[in-house]
Amino acid sequence: MHRTSPRPPTKIMITAAVGVMAAAGMAAPASAAEAPQADRTNVSAEFETVTTWVQGNVRIGPSTGYRIAYTVAANQNLTAVCWLEGGTVSANGYTHNKWVYLSDDNYIWGGLLKGNEVGNVSSRCW
Repeated sequence: MHRTSPRPPTKIMITAAVGVMAAAGMAAPASAAEAPQADRTNVSAEFETVTTWVQGNVRIGPSTGYRIAYTVAANQNLTAVCWLEGGTVSANGYTHNKWVYLSDDNYIWGGLLKGNEVGNVSSRCW
């Protein structure tokens, strides 16, 4: 690929450092604040809308051992980032360990969502 204007070396070094740190699960340094944070998620994922089919709890982590952040009603739309495996839940006739990471940094068990085990979210968190 041909660039018409080269990137400044500082920008390249910061971008490379952020990529290495993201792969290692580390937060970006303050000088690279413009780069997206890569905590637990697949940073290349695009947001997707998921819809609950029943009332349920949104939690601060991917298991019922985490505190409840808030409760959602049936047929509520939420913005999802990706899905991951967490604590196993048995409810409403379903048992599995698939959780969806939401854009507000909270998690919802996939069994509360319309669609498949992960509410049809296509991207797995990494």
